[in-house]
Amino acid sequence: MNDRIRVKEVRVISAEGAQLGILPIQEALDAALKLSLDLVEVAPDAKPPVCRIMNYGKYRYEQSKKVREARKKQTVVQIKEIKLRPKTEDHDFQFKAKHAERFLKEGNKAKITMMFRGREMVHIDRGKVLLDRFAEALKEAAMIEQRPRQEGRNMVMILTPKH
Repeated sequence: MNDRIRVKEVRVISAEGAQLGILPIQEALDAALKLSLDLVEVAPDAKPPVCRIMNYGKYRYEQSKKVREARKKQTVVQIKEIKLRPKTEDHDFQFKAKHAERFLKEGNKAKITMMFRGREMVHIDRGKVLLDRFAEALKEAAMIEQRPRQEGRNMVMILTPKH
C-alpha cells in the first residue's frame, strides 16, 4: 500500500476501474494522492505488479462487513451423543430413539455409542443388531453417515439428518 510498494513500475487501475497503463511508482502515487486515495497492490505476482487506486479504509470495512454477513448465515452442526448398552430394554430403546429423532429434526448429527462392559465384549454381534435396529427406527429422519464401527470397548454409528 502506498509508499510500501517497492517496485519501479506498476500497472495502475483507476478508482472507477479504467486502466491508466504502466506508470513509474512515483507517478502512480502522485495520481492517488491527487484524488486523496490510496495506491493498493492487488496482484503483486503479475509482471508488472497491478495496483489500484482506492479508499483502502472503506475497502477493509466492506470486506469485514461481508465476512460478518457470511458468519450470520452460517449454521453450526453439532453432534449429539446417545449411549446404549447391549442389554438396553425396549422402552429405553424407544425413548432414546425419540431423543435422537428430535436431535436430527433440529439439524444436528446423532452419534450412537454402544458401550460394552466386561463379558459383554463376547456379544458384539448383539450390539451391532441393536444399532442396526436403531438406524431402522430412524430411517424416516436420518441417513447413516458412518456404519457401526468398533472402537475399543465401544461401537459407534453416526446418523445425519435427511433434508
